[in-house]
Amino acid sequence: MLSLVQVSLAPSLYSVYPGLSQSAGYYKPDPVKEYTEDSPGGDHDFLAKLCTKWEAAAKLPPEVKCRTVTVRSGVVLGPKGGMVQQLYWPFFLGLGGPVASGSQFMPWVHIHDIVGILVHAMSGEAITGVLNGVAPQVVTNAEFTREFARAMWRPALLPLPKFVLDLAFSPERATMMTEGQRVIPKRTLESGYKYKFPDVRSACQDILQSK
Repeated sequence: MLSLVQVSLAPSLYSVYPGLSQSAGYYKPDPVKEYTEDSPGGDHDFLAKLCTKWEAAAKLPPEVKCRTVTVRSGVVLGPKGGMVQQLYWPFFLGLGGPVASGSQFMPWVHIHDIVGILVHAMSGEAITGVLNGVAPQVVTNAEFTREFARAMWRPALLPLPKFVLDLAFSPERATMMTEGQRVIPKRTLESGYKYKFPDVRSACQDILQSK
């Protein structure tokens, strides 16, 4: 009887959202490769392995009949906290610029869209497996920096050298800022999700208008 009660009360959806600032780091940084939800990864560094462990720990036993969705997010951009909060005052004072060379890819997503993707996953009964919670527009750090500065009507002329990051942050954090991945939300788009902020210019304008 107990097992029958457990099955009858089992949720119809189980969503996994790894508690990492950028779980798109599951994919190995590469200047050329393009990653979709079906690409391998999760074993190249500490953060990737941590993401893999989060996802593995969240797996349900096979006897539980439940739809499971895993969302791997990029850098979440919003008006309060996170990356935008760290960048705001340096850029406001005209001291902003790209990180290191700026050529590294930066998977990103507007906070409204990461919430929207999670809601979309819950409401779409045919959606299962992994969704990349990133925007469809792929940008480098330099391209993001330019649009962020543009939205603030400020210059972006002072690059942040890599050695400063190495001194200021842990090796894992510094690497996450100086290396990136070209991550595509292939299955997210195929599932029918419509982005509110598909490009970084509209995202930066919306976020900075809210501050």
